[in-house]
Amino acid sequence: MQDHVFPRDAAVALQRFGVGQPVRRKEDDTLVRGHGRYTDDLQAPGQAYAWMLRSNHPHGVIRSIDASAARAMPGVLRIWTGADLAAADYAPFSCTLPLKNRDGTPLLQTPRTALMTDKVRYVGDPVAIVVAETLLQARDAAEAIELDIEPLPAVTSAEDAAKPGAPQLYDQVLGNVALDYHYGDTDAVDAAFAAAAHVTKLDIVNTRVAVVAMEPRCALASYDQASERYTIQLPTQGVSGSRNALAKLLKVPNDKVHLLTGHVGGSFGMKNVNYPEYICILHAAKSLGRPVKWTDERSTSFLSDSHGRAQQIHAELALDADGKFLAVRISGYGNLGAYITGVSPLPLSLNTGKNLSSVYRTPIHSVDIKCVLTNTTLMGAYRGAGRPEANYFMERLIDRAADEMGIDRLALRKRNFIKPSQLPFKASSGMTYDSGDFLGVFNKALELSDYAGFAKRKRDSRKRGKLRGIAVGSYLEVTAPANPELGKIVFEPDGGVKLITGTLDYGQGHATPFAQVLAAQLGVPFERVTLQQNDSDVVHTGSGTGGSRSITASGTAIVEASKLVIAKGKIAAAHLLETAEADIEFDAGRFLVAGTDRGIDILDLAQRLRDATLPEGVPSSLDVDHTITAIPSTFPNGCHVAEVEIDPDTGVTRVVGYTGVNDFGTIVNPMIVAGQLHGGVAQGIGQALMENVSYDDSGQPVTGSFMDYAMPRAEDIPMMTVGDHPSPTKSNPLGTKGCGEAGCAGSLATLVNAVLDALSDYGIAHLDMPLTSERVWRAIEDAKRKAA
Repeated sequence: MQDHVFPRDAAVALQRFGVGQPVRRKEDDTLVRGHGRYTDDLQAPGQAYAWMLRSNHPHGVIRSIDASAARAMPGVLRIWTGADLAAADYAPFSCTLPLKNRDGTPLLQTPRTALMTDKVRYVGDPVAIVVAETLLQARDAAEAIELDIEPLPAVTSAEDAAKPGAPQLYDQVLGNVALDYHYGDTDAVDAAFAAAAHVTKLDIVNTRVAVVAMEPRCALASYDQASERYTIQLPTQGVSGSRNALAKLLKVPNDKVHLLTGHVGGSFGMKNVNYPEYICILHAAKSLGRPVKWTDERSTSFLSDSHGRAQQIHAELALDADGKFLAVRISGYGNLGAYITGVSPLPLSLNTGKNLSSVYRTPIHSVDIKCVLTNTTLMGAYRGAGRPEANYFMERLIDRAADEMGIDRLALRKRNFIKPSQLPFKASSGMTYDSGDFLGVFNKALELSDYAGFAKRKRDSRKRGKLRGIAVGSYLEVTAPANPELGKIVFEPDGGVKLITGTLDYGQGHATPFAQVLAAQLGVPFERVTLQQNDSDVVHTGSGTGGSRSITASGTAIVEASKLVIAKGKIAAAHLLETAEADIEFDAGRFLVAGTDRGIDILDLAQRLRDATLPEGVPSSLDVDHTITAIPSTFPNGCHVAEVEIDPDTGVTRVVGYTGVNDFGTIVNPMIVAGQLHGGVAQGIGQALMENVSYDDSGQPVTGSFMDYAMPRAEDIPMMTVGDHPSPTKSNPLGTKGCGEAGCAGSLATLVNAVLDALSDYGIAHLDMPLTSERVWRAIEDAKRKAA
């Protein structure tokens, strides 16, 4: 274990713990020893247990819910249905994004109540909550409820749901199209395609995936009658925003909701929204006058947690005779599931469009995607939320165009990269990239992956009866839009320094890099810095963690707040050292009188102020409560190289090599960044090769457990080579760009293109994810039959 004792010499300390150093995560010792504190670890005195009754029909009219027998069962405290909850008049779940249809009208809403009263629209739709003394009693009682649902026809495909005559989920959403999204100048794009020497076309299915976080959702709710205040503990991606959203649903002021989050076992976007279960148990806690706990199970998580991706896309790339890109366009369908809540339309539409042009000089592009309601689990953000999707479409098109035009795949990319001399560059997305060296990143990836030696490795594989393929894929991400963020610094009586910010660590490891930034700014000992993000009473402002924004947003807040601390410190130090403020300098944690050896350490100054009698104008503490204004999005980018080996007799694919070279701007902690990249690539391997949420023709989910839904295991993940080629951004003081979603953004197309490169020996040019062993084997066998 790395020693975190802070040396007395601040310069030496910063060499060990400052920005750019691979400092081990502060929380790892706690977590690996099993001492983490997740929501299900919490117990409240006198707590009751909740169980949700869910529809087993994908679509139907609720005729009746008879809970009379269940109410009489042992231990049952109360049962609520949608009709019971309606009297509380809670606000419906909705989507607040200002997205508009192509005609300028806002997206159509699908107001959702916590428990359904009229219809059910997917398998898993909650219709009742049972609260009992024990969890088993609640579950037994739920099974005794007689639920009479008149089945209706169901539809699970977005394309099918938009066809005339398809089952309608809502009277107010004709044709099930809630958002008909358009971006771009259609006439100009059409003209570019008409003038093109070559047009590549691809129909691509971007598969639906389940989030399957390590920790299922869980919540513990209570209500204080005297203060009329709700308290809820649950895993989130940011306590301030989640608290505000819950208060809106409950129709109470924000200060009447206290939200706490402990350790979080992964989220990837799924836990960033509020769900019906939370309103149900808050209502139950208030009604019963005792805490109520609900814990999801893995099987119901597959039904109740938001899913990700799920697009059916037609993609086209127009090129001139030399292979230069003239335009790109995509059209098709995005699957919203049964309800629109949170940010669900965003990844399917706007975010896909913002990221489509990637690192290339594509002059113009258009996006036309219908976001459609279906009888499936609701959709949400999933790691990358539109970024991996867009890069996947673009990189697949480029490989296909290279093959069709007889141009080397590497040469085609090099021909179209944005050049450093062209930066800042306004992309066809409307976003302006401020920094980057896309060709430099590309060349470094080729070098680190030993791309030049692939031919020999392919020959060696062939001798063993295996197929071998390689692919190179570039990516660029537009990170989360600008939002304010909290940077609060508190000097504590015990000599510690507490940092409070509104992002939230649900696996990223914030405590360490944030402490590194603060140590670099203020020269305070690394080991004395603590981080608080999990209490909405303390974190009054914040936009949460998501969209690769944390180090940029919280890092900027830390830098700005530190400057305010130094400004206060100079005033205080001038008073205590009996000199003019203009004579005070600050360096490496110490306030000094210029030209002398007189000074005071920042922590000593904070303690002196605590007990001193001070004149007017001298701050009584160095504490700062600062909220930054919104800062621009950044543009992390990179180039990944994947190498695969396939057994043609079984279709089994192994990822035998993976290299990722990235431009994340300034890297605060390279060890944590590498871990983030590894995790994102692992998720990319999962989607590319095995993961797929499936429904049968009647709308019943087929993938409801790990018996049916394949997840990558350790043996599926190769050793990875990680390289950096940074071009720090100038849009924030640290120069950071974000890294959390890059693994997904760079891996999907790279892996799929590598598999197709291996299968090119059989003339196979396209397969949709997931490239399971069965799908690959069948493609090989079909190719053999055609050849024969």
